[in-house]
Amino acid sequence: MSRDAGSPVSDATGTAPPAGGRFVVGNAWDALDGMWPELPPLVSVVVVHYRQQAELDRTLAALARQSYPAERLEVIVVDDGSPTAPTVPDGVRLIVQEDRGFRLSAARNVGVAASSGSVLCFVDADTSPEPDYVLRLTRLPALAPEAVTVGQRKHADFAGVLSGDGGSGAGGGTGAGVEAGGDVAVPVSEPVEVAGPAHELEQPRWLQQAYGWSADLLHADDRSYRHLIGAVTCCTRWFFDQVGGFDESFTSYGGEDWEWAHRAWLAGGVFAHVPGAVAWHDGPDWAGRSAGAGSGSAGSAGSAASAGSAGSAGSAASAGSAGSAGAAASAGTREDEEARRQAEKNGETLRLADLIAVRGSRGFGVRSRAVDVCVELVAAAGTPISAGAAFVAVDSVLAAMPDVTVVVPDDVATVFEADQRVLGRSTGAAAAGLGSARVVVTFHGPVRVLPAVEAGGSDDARVQALAAAVGLGDDVARDLRTTTDAVGVGSLGTVELVDPSGLALVTVESRRAALRARRWGAGVAFVSHRASVDWLTPVAGEPSVAAYLGGWG
Repeated sequence: MSRDAGSPVSDATGTAPPAGGRFVVGNAWDALDGMWPELPPLVSVVVVHYRQQAELDRTLAALARQSYPAERLEVIVVDDGSPTAPTVPDGVRLIVQEDRGFRLSAARNVGVAASSGSVLCFVDADTSPEPDYVLRLTRLPALAPEAVTVGQRKHADFAGVLSGDGGSGAGGGTGAGVEAGGDVAVPVSEPVEVAGPAHELEQPRWLQQAYGWSADLLHADDRSYRHLIGAVTCCTRWFFDQVGGFDESFTSYGGEDWEWAHRAWLAGGVFAHVPGAVAWHDGPDWAGRSAGAGSGSAGSAGSAASAGSAGSAGSAASAGSAGSAGAAASAGTREDEEARRQAEKNGETLRLADLIAVRGSRGFGVRSRAVDVCVELVAAAGTPISAGAAFVAVDSVLAAMPDVTVVVPDDVATVFEADQRVLGRSTGAAAAGLGSARVVVTFHGPVRVLPAVEAGGSDDARVQALAAAVGLGDDVARDLRTTTDAVGVGSLGTVELVDPSGLALVTVESRRAALRARRWGAGVAFVSHRASVDWLTPVAGEPSVAAYLGGWG
């Protein structure tokens, strides 16, 4: 399903999509299969570099060979403060930022600010694209401005330091004549679509499996941000501005692309993996960079040669003793290095757990700074909510979902002063929570949540909720946790929960659906579902709090 971007939305909020753009329902980008933009958009490729001149040369040579119309392509290299600024060919713009440590996010943002294109491609200096990369990766964003595409990043040993036999050698040869430990780097002039397969390294299996089960992210969910790799990502400039730039507080390797991708998903992004858009990274992925791997075959060959020479000259006992001591020291060094690497990865994970509060990313008990689900207790016009009714409603919600944030009318906020999860409506924290939460749950007056399943749910329950969202079965409203897990995934945007008489009690809306409705009109980019439930009941009149707490009322 597609639609012209312009007519149904006012640009008063600055959210109107570019004229001529299309929407898809949910994440169903396959509705645009076989379609191409009438006019290729101007594409800006932002390449971030730091002390990798040879890798940059290869990447710029690959960009110069793109099948995309050259007059519709600009390349911007942003150097992150290398000791010596890189050289770039004519026609490539170079921006150098001051060396103030690792500032990948800032470099990408600088490149975007300097760009002219309506579509952005992000590439790292050591990631060289095949000729059809830009053409294939930009197709969906050119059609649907909310699309965020990720190419297929493969890995190759272009530097010639990892393979024991020198790989296939420069120019596709057999590697004959290359001494052990002296592997030859692949010439920059060799096309990456030839050199890559000839020197290919193992791909990250977890990522390939994720693309497989999600049908190239067609069935993306709230944790699919983990499958967008910053070095091979593409989106429109309009949507980049909607999401906001990369978080410049990330000043060490890793995490900044996933944090941005999560925000993009919440902003209504349409995620798609484009396996035909291939770019080759020089070297393995992070998991493949084990301690000591950087020494490659050179260290092994050199050690073997030295050991052989020493063995012929010295005694076997002495060589054996020295070898044992050396092996123990080497093992200790590797263990220390692995521990250091794991500590770095843990730092990245902890940072993301604080910023991305979805289940599977946040802690089980420790609260994140970010708000995942925000519940608002709203009083009907002319009908204030009493302290007792508010307590029953809020307490029952927190009993069912202890990890949510609850916003209440200011006149009952003092009841909950001791609980930092409950905020008065006029506070800045309440506005921030309602504005940033993945899901907003609106209670239309005081409503009690009856215990239906074990509080907190489980990963199995989450999987069932996602499956129910696809089919919009009754299971989507089995309980409050299930419903908040289901919205924003597939085509389901909003669920209205009613009692058996049809009285609307609670509305559960994903942020994705709310933002899409502002851009395209209500009820078109996501569907709504109405479900009658027996686990919600209105709190009528003035309840007996003692009876509620004591279990007899």
